[in-house]
Amino acid sequence: MADFRERGFRVDRPAARAILEEHARNFLRGFNLAAAHGLAPHEELHDQVPEEERGFAYEGAGMFAGLADLLTAGRTRAVRRLLAGPGDGYVHLINVGAGWLFTPARVTVVPRLPEQPLLRWLALDGSGFGEVYFGGLKALRRRAAARQGPRWEARLAGCGRALWFAESADPDGVAEEIGRIAPAARPHVWAGVGLAVAYAGAADDDALDRLAEFSTRYREHFLQGVVFGAAARYRSGTVPAHTRRATGRFLGASAEDAAEWCDTAAADLTDSMDVHAYLRWKQRLRKLAAERLGSDGED
Repeated sequence: MADFRERGFRVDRPAARAILEEHARNFLRGFNLAAAHGLAPHEELHDQVPEEERGFAYEGAGMFAGLADLLTAGRTRAVRRLLAGPGDGYVHLINVGAGWLFTPARVTVVPRLPEQPLLRWLALDGSGFGEVYFGGLKALRRRAAARQGPRWEARLAGCGRALWFAESADPDGVAEEIGRIAPAARPHVWAGVGLAVAYAGAADDDALDRLAEFSTRYREHFLQGVVFGAAARYRSGTVPAHTRRATGRFLGASAEDAAEWCDTAAADLTDSMDVHAYLRWKQRLRKLAAERLGSDGED
């Protein structure tokens, strides 16, 4: 599952491929640790997974917890239990992971989402990631051309994150693929790319410069994704060098600043269970990024 050649992903960029495959392996490690150690695998996740990779492991554990809740109609409260204690630092990744199961489990209608207010919609982001990770670029094109709506928009960001993996962090390949999909989907996919760049990394300085160039038309969406990724890293307590480079290059700010922006934009929305509140949060972040940095991009 983690081998890019087996997945049909780009294998001509060995350095980036190695980084991204390691993330995928730690996702699987987290899933397996959760499966082996029940509903509270925190000790194993912290003992067996390096700090910078732990978010991916918690994402995998979130997938297992989501599957447990699905199979027991929520009686295990597995996602809620995973979010408790040390899991609070990985709340974004756990909610994302809970949505991964929708695609491989062939769930055509999204079942009950996690109970976390506002952040529960990150499960749709996870579903979009799984859709492209398992289905490849054809799945991206299908989703981009599907019926538009709030859930469609939330899924597309996850598709954009997966595109970063499928193209082995090649900005040229990412831009070319986004240029082939339905125009209405492009800004939301770029937002997912921005999140992947900040959270997963695998981009050198030249790649960051090219991303800035290619994403110009959708700059605010791309920056919103960078903010999301940096804020998630900051909440975990571990901010890798690649996250600091991305936030400095694109935001002129720190990961701590990005987390503050997220909190500011989420004011009065944090208790909402409505997908429109989640999209409003993103919209506010785009506006905030434009105000702080100035932007000629489209909202």
